[in-house]
This record gives sequence, C-alpha cells and structure tokens, in this order.
Amino acid sequence: MPVEVDTGLATLSDQLILVTVLLYVIAMIGYALQLGFGRAAARASAAPVRELATVGGRSAAADAPETPDAQDTHRDGQEDAQDGAEAAAKAGNAAPRPGFAERAGTIAVVLTWLGWATNLGSIMTRGLAVDRWPWGNMYEFVVAIAFAAVTVFLLMQLRYPVRFLGAFVALAATLSLGFAVRYLHVQAGPVVPALNSYWVAIHVSAAIAASGLFIVGGVSGILYLVRGEKPSRLPSRAELEAIAHRVVVLAFPIWTFAVIAGALWADKAWGRYWGWDPKEVWAFITWIAYAAYLHARATAGWRGRAAVIVQLIAFGCLLFNLIGVNMFLGGLHSYADVPN
Repeated sequence: MPVEVDTGLATLSDQLILVTVLLYVIAMIGYALQLGFGRAAARASAAPVRELATVGGRSAAADAPETPDAQDTHRDGQEDAQDGAEAAAKAGNAAPRPGFAERAGTIAVVLTWLGWATNLGSIMTRGLAVDRWPWGNMYEFVVAIAFAAVTVFLLMQLRYPVRFLGAFVALAATLSLGFAVRYLHVQAGPVVPALNSYWVAIHVSAAIAASGLFIVGGVSGILYLVRGEKPSRLPSRAELEAIAHRVVVLAFPIWTFAVIAGALWADKAWGRYWGWDPKEVWAFITWIAYAAYLHARATAGWRGRAAVIVQLIAFGCLLFNLIGVNMFLGGLHSYADVPN
C-alpha cells in the first residue's frame, strides 16, 4: 500500500529550511563582526596601561639610591606614571568602544538558536509528512548533518569560550544547506524497503552525530593552518588544536559504533556483514584515518601541524564518504535519490 504524503507538512519543511539558511547567514555576519572588532578593541585598550605600568613600575625604582633627592625623584616618577596610566585609561574610555561587536555576537548566538530550532522543525515535519525517519536520502542526510554540526557548536559554547567558531560553523552549515537545497532536494516520499528498518534510527543517527562532531573538528583544523604564527584575533594554534582533538576523541567511538551498526544492518538486509561496497569501504577508510590520527597523537607524541594535517586528511575521507560516494560511485548505497 503506497504511503500517503502530507504535502502541507512537506511544504512547511522546505520553507523552514529556507528560513534556517537565512538565520544562519545573518548569524554568521554577527559572529564575523564580533571576531573582527570585539577582540581587537579589547587588546588595544589594555595595551597602553600594561606598557606604562612596566615603564614606571618596580623595575625602574629598584635601582634608585636611597637619598632624599632620589626618593623625591622616585615619587615624582611614580606619580607621573600613575597620571599617564589614568590619562591612557581616560583616552581609552573616550574612544568609541565597539560595543556593537559584542552585541552582534550575542544576537548571532540567539539567531543560531532560532536557526537550530527551524532546522529541527524542518527535519521533524519532513519525517511526519512521510511517516518515517527523516534521513532516507542525501537531501535529508545533509540537512541532518548541518543540524548536528550546529548542535555541537551551540553545546560547546555554553561551556567553553568558542564563540569565534560560530562564523565558520555557520558558514559550513549555510553552504551545506544551500548545496542540499540547490542540488540534492527531492520531494518528500517513501523510501526503498531496505530503509524501512529500525536500523535507520541506530546506524544513520550515530553517523550523523559523529559527522557533526567531525565537522567542528575539521573547521578547527582548517583555522589552525590558516592562522599562522602571527598575532591574530583567533585563539592560539595550541587552543585550536586542543578543540579539534577534543571533538575527534568524542566523535571517534560514535563513528566506530556507526560502522559496527552498519555491518549488523547489512547482515540483516543482505545476509553478510561486509561486501566491499564503496560506502562500506570509505566508512572503514575514514575510521582508519581518524584512528591513525588519535594513535599518532597519543603514542608518537605528534602535535601541531603534522597532527592537524593527518586529522584533515581523515576529514577529507569523511566528506568523500558522506557526499562523494553517493554522487560519483555506485553500489548498494546508491539509493540516496541524488537528482541528475
């Protein structure tokens, strides 16, 4: 019996995705404003005070001889330094503070949460429209991965000072959703019988969650290479590498579970655990690449550029597994409904 599609909910899902893209774009601009102006202004206003304190501080007075004239000179020097520091502070207060940058960052967070909600709404209405799990084709899968990446960022920024990642995660989510809407969109409808299984909720959900974490790690790794060693508004390279490593450590066991669950599902659907299907092969290659990164960092002591490059190679394998295999290679997983 054919599955009836609720066209109203399906249309609403498509509209919510467009709203999500708009919200993520505006949020990205807000994050960029805070990153571009907020941190730089804070450092500039603090620098003169630190410099004056160093010049007129203990080091200058330590060598002064203990004579009345020297003591008077020392006191005068301290007073001059204090007056200079106060003048610098007043000058900093008088200068126009880029408060708009901090406000833009706060607004960006609010807009990201709103975009997250509309993204979730689009996924739920898509599933309700066809009465199934809403990741049965490439369009739905990419929408869910964008949602997962934004979810990871929002949860991280609640605990860690990683708001600087917002502009780049929002950019990645916007590009992913734009690509999905433009090139991958298919009308809501039933899926092939192989996907009508509870394993979709287990295997695919785990792959989506791990992919969202890997995307945040990939963004951090790319920023590590782009940042360089010069002064920057971005955090230090060590901090960027630590963020990338932290999310990969969390994502790797989830991806491992997804690979194992996929093998169990393959045995149930096709009567074998492993069949050298391109999707299976690249999922395993991705697992090996991330395992190599974690192993090299834990045992060989790899840090810095070499470790990040290995992590980004693994990230490239992940992207090809998620998109390239379905678009360019055939196999048993070619039922992803990629439009021609």
